[in-house]
Amino acid sequence: MLYRTVPKTGDSLSVLGFGCMRYPSKNGSIDEERTIRQIRHAIDAGVNYFDTAPVYHLGKSEPTLAKALQDGYRDKVKIATKLPHWSVRERADMDRILAKQLATLQTDHIDYYLLHSLAKESWEKLVRLGVLEFLDAAKAAGKIRNVGFSFHSNLETFKQIVDAYNWQFCQIQYNLLDEHNQAGTAGLRYAAEKKLAVMVMEPLRGGSLAGHVPEAVQKIYEESPVKRSPAEWALRWVWDHPEVTVVLSGMNNEAHIDENIRIAGSALPLSLSPDDRALIDRAKATFGQLMKVGCTGCGYCMPCPAGVDIPGCFALYNAHHLFPKDKSPRFQYIGHHGGLLNKPSNAGLCRACGKCEKACPQHLPIPRLLKEVKGDMEGMMGIIVPVLRGGLWCMNAASRVRSYFSRGGTP
Repeated sequence: MLYRTVPKTGDSLSVLGFGCMRYPSKNGSIDEERTIRQIRHAIDAGVNYFDTAPVYHLGKSEPTLAKALQDGYRDKVKIATKLPHWSVRERADMDRILAKQLATLQTDHIDYYLLHSLAKESWEKLVRLGVLEFLDAAKAAGKIRNVGFSFHSNLETFKQIVDAYNWQFCQIQYNLLDEHNQAGTAGLRYAAEKKLAVMVMEPLRGGSLAGHVPEAVQKIYEESPVKRSPAEWALRWVWDHPEVTVVLSGMNNEAHIDENIRIAGSALPLSLSPDDRALIDRAKATFGQLMKVGCTGCGYCMPCPAGVDIPGCFALYNAHHLFPKDKSPRFQYIGHHGGLLNKPSNAGLCRACGKCEKACPQHLPIPRLLKEVKGDMEGMMGIIVPVLRGGLWCMNAASRVRSYFSRGGTP
């Protein structure tokens, strides 16, 4: 495992951080046993930075992390968690939230404490309510060791926030497709010039840059004499920037964890060759041409008052266009969102209330995009779903009849 240094404190942090936003699930909730096993395996392999938040997994991420860090593991890691600005109405709320987090995480201090998902309005609100005084007091009391913020807005606002306080670190979204979005490369370099450690979230764009990438992108990667998975290309691109301190990965699969740990053992800054960078530039351009919606699947837009599974609809919409020869995204859309197998959660349910758009860190025009999803993905769904549902009912009824007679029943 490689480590990079926090400029203002000298802390040595693993270049790979464990994002606690996407734990493995089982029966609709966190698979706690598997999650704890994964976290401890990562720590044993050298990962020492764990990023959570009160909102992750509907409040269950922090307590699950606390359980994983029992038996001496807490002393081996740095915990990062966040102050949710949407839960703050007055100064006292900040102290109350922090006290609850300390109790939930079963620790007497937070190593890296962030103001969560800042944009211009949320930053100004927190300053008005006394957040800077709160951070000073919490640090003086030893409850917080390092102070930072996570960010989802424009470069101008990012610079204003960086310059407003003696931060130790910040957290930005940064990946192949977001080189010039939000804080972007300019923000990364600006923060580094101010001696802030920079933690990178969404390095794989919610998984869009890993796994089964579009055929056109895969062909580009295969041209390289050095054989790497799409995930490795994307991660190495981020780690190639010397300004980056930690790259967070929402790892929830054992094979992916081991792959990331392996890559993190050799991904030195400025280690990509000119040929590597040229190849990645071509892959970036191809991705940009194929991607329909810049959704990362973060879930901040949820729950939808109308019942739309917004990230789920966007994921299948993107998959439909990224893999045009694959018919399964449309069938999955009908099955998962059209009401065939579950309660309807399709884009057509959108009432354009705007709640999602206000919450979206990417500032996507979600209601408008959902209209596009509806037009492209739903088509004859209103006719197909009732027919298929009727077919399923007949199949289930026939199965029940066969079962009845197999047990000796009579007409």
